[in-house]
Amino acid sequence: MEIASLGEFGLIERLTNSITPQNPSTRYGVGDDCAVLHYPDTEVLVTTDMLMEGVHFDLTYIDLKHLGYKSAMVNISDIFAMNGTPRQLTVSLALSKRFTVEDMETFYEGLRLACNKWNVDIVGGDTTSSYTGLAISITCIGDAPGSDIVYRNGAHNTDLICVSGDLGAAYMGLQLLEREKSVYYSQVNDIQKKIAEAQKAGDREKLNSLKTQMDSIATPDFAGKEYLLQRQLQTEARGDIIQRLREAGIHPTAMMDVSDGLSSELLHISKQSHVGCRIYEKELPIDYQTAVMAEEMNLNVTTCALNGGEDYELLFTVPIGDLEKVRDIDDVHIIGHITEERFGHVLVTRDNQEFELKAQGWNPLKGQ
Repeated sequence: MEIASLGEFGLIERLTNSITPQNPSTRYGVGDDCAVLHYPDTEVLVTTDMLMEGVHFDLTYIDLKHLGYKSAMVNISDIFAMNGTPRQLTVSLALSKRFTVEDMETFYEGLRLACNKWNVDIVGGDTTSSYTGLAISITCIGDAPGSDIVYRNGAHNTDLICVSGDLGAAYMGLQLLEREKSVYYSQVNDIQKKIAEAQKAGDREKLNSLKTQMDSIATPDFAGKEYLLQRQLQTEARGDIIQRLREAGIHPTAMMDVSDGLSSELLHISKQSHVGCRIYEKELPIDYQTAVMAEEMNLNVTTCALNGGEDYELLFTVPIGDLEKVRDIDDVHIIGHITEERFGHVLVTRDNQEFELKAQGWNPLKGQ
């Protein structure tokens, strides 16, 4: 169904008419000029992300359901990174004519799966037209008691540096998808060129043969690399880690999510906290598939772990007195410690050489 057949308000009603608010703070959701939220005794957290087709995602290899899921999760992750609880979400879309109503229903299916996982209410947004592709703007609203909120500027000398999960897998998943996309289109373009030549020559036999070749181009074999694809295409916000920290009685001194690469995020914390840092290569958590893929692509796996981005794991610091507590939390890794600012930002390699950490992660405006 063409979106024009429903119009803006018809589309909004179709996508949101079955949404039922889950949070008491949601007084009124979709359907008026504004959503109405009520927060009498807590601090409100607000975060916004914009995702642009061709910059942040490629519809060649991510379907709309996964895209909806990921779009929600990257915003929900920001609320968790402040030690908050996500509550509401607004969704704004700019659509070109190539998208149908069914496409948007699929996108919303993924969006709602992510929101349902963390009991987040979709409470509004906007839709408009686009001449350049799909643009997605998500705003997530959450809350936290003022004493619970964790900023980037609270790290202190001797604090432990911790990270959840593993690093570099999302980046290697992206490299894998980009490689297979390049191979696929190289084959397609080569056959299309030969088809044009056969059509010009009027060679029907060759033309039929080439069309058969086109239909039989092999689908990429991702066996053994499923985890890398999952990390790239099905982003997960680490609310589970926030819950475990609370249960263990650990209050991080600084925290953020790893969206642009570990090195970039760690330097953000260091700069805003006016401290130095020291991390150890041997302590970086790296999945086996990540290491194998890096070797296959002739990439340095440590570089991928430090600078890859899109892991959406939690990077945080805790007082050294919490050492035993944090060690008992599954899927959290101690990778180094905070130092005085004058000692700089150091990576200690496996052979005990020291290198200055540099922010080489994702920068969407670099070169603009």
